[in-house]
Amino acid sequence: MNRLMHGSLTALAWLCLAAAASASMVDHGERATVDGIDLVTYHTDVKDVVVVVGALPAGDAFAGSGNAAVPTLLGMMLDHGTRTLDQFAIAQQLESVGAEISYGVGTQSLEIRAKCLRKDLPLVIGLISAELRTPALAAAEFAKAKQQFIGLLQESEDSTDARAQEEFARAVYPEGSPNRPHKIEEFIAAAKSATLDDIKTFHAANYGPAHMTLVLVGDVDMATARAPIDKAFAGWTGGHDYLSGPPPLPAAASSEVKVTISEKTSVSVILGQATGLRYKDHDALALRVATAALGHGFTGRLMASVRDKEGLTYDIGSNVVDDTLTGGAWELTATFAPTLLGKGIAASRRELQNWWQDGLTAKELSLRKQGLIGGYEVGLSTTGGLASTILNSLLRGYDLAWLDEYPRAVDALTLEEVNAAIKSHLNPATMVLVESGTFAPAK
Repeated sequence: MNRLMHGSLTALAWLCLAAAASASMVDHGERATVDGIDLVTYHTDVKDVVVVVGALPAGDAFAGSGNAAVPTLLGMMLDHGTRTLDQFAIAQQLESVGAEISYGVGTQSLEIRAKCLRKDLPLVIGLISAELRTPALAAAEFAKAKQQFIGLLQESEDSTDARAQEEFARAVYPEGSPNRPHKIEEFIAAAKSATLDDIKTFHAANYGPAHMTLVLVGDVDMATARAPIDKAFAGWTGGHDYLSGPPPLPAAASSEVKVTISEKTSVSVILGQATGLRYKDHDALALRVATAALGHGFTGRLMASVRDKEGLTYDIGSNVVDDTLTGGAWELTATFAPTLLGKGIAASRRELQNWWQDGLTAKELSLRKQGLIGGYEVGLSTTGGLASTILNSLLRGYDLAWLDEYPRAVDALTLEEVNAAIKSHLNPATMVLVESGTFAPAK
């Protein structure tokens, strides 16, 4: 299907074509619990290639009252050798077969990504298991990880976007919420004071198969995946569930936070609030669709007005964030030149107020449904995109059937439901405004 044809299809027509072209997407997937791990395989027509994505609850939020830098430092050391293989031996094994393994640490999850040929899946699964279960955690590598992490944090400390996001999250999420971050300066101090014993203690307390998820997509099926996973992870214990924390409370009044960073050419702005909605909650999808109409891409109202018509910014949009595992937030983000900051914020508030007050039109809703369903289809067209979509769906509390249900759920939303969701969960009069950057002198 070419892009011009696709753009002309309605959401319902796309669904009909997809149904006629192939069986239900869920028919290609299998799900089982293997050695305590939630394992999903999804067979595609990509010959010989397998993509692996996964997650387990060991992100930054699990530091609790301990050293905030420890979860990320541990994640940075996972591919620096195991008790039986140094990092160079591991790199040589992967390079010899063209395979890749990487890790990342998020708010709540340690994230796993790998890619290999079907024949090399046992090797890759074995290495992932060894790196998770028995990382070397050598003193020399720990020192390198600390210096690298401190350098990244210092860069973030000078980033207008990073500082704005930090202050916004701290303003809308209460103490004890997994989504409430430490200040960057606190992370730097924690990284400097972290010890190797802290890393080993955190690993023992938090790594394990409980609530771990692995998704394998490509030239693979459950029978192919089960054997190497069972061999590599047999006998592993430990781990725990994701955190929930206290729900954010609606603000009683508006507030403003200013972060001054010298010698910047723009100011990063976030205007928003906590919603308390998880992705799977009632109204959450309706609010996402409405938010997309306001501020996703060049067809959103914010771009059309504040950028294209008034020329106040090159970057503006709106999103729902942080709602995969806990109640999240809604935010309007933009960057403005210091001399245009006042006009830019005023224009943004005007468009937000009109959207909140009047809602979407029937035409806007129809176009936005087409865009979201089309974007979803494109995301599923690559092996990596499909794997990530499956993993995110599982973490959000859905099963594999959601792959087929999502387009139908979007298409079924009514104008009344979408507009009601805006009014029910947002209030522009009590939102927090965060501005981060270099400010023009007051007139």
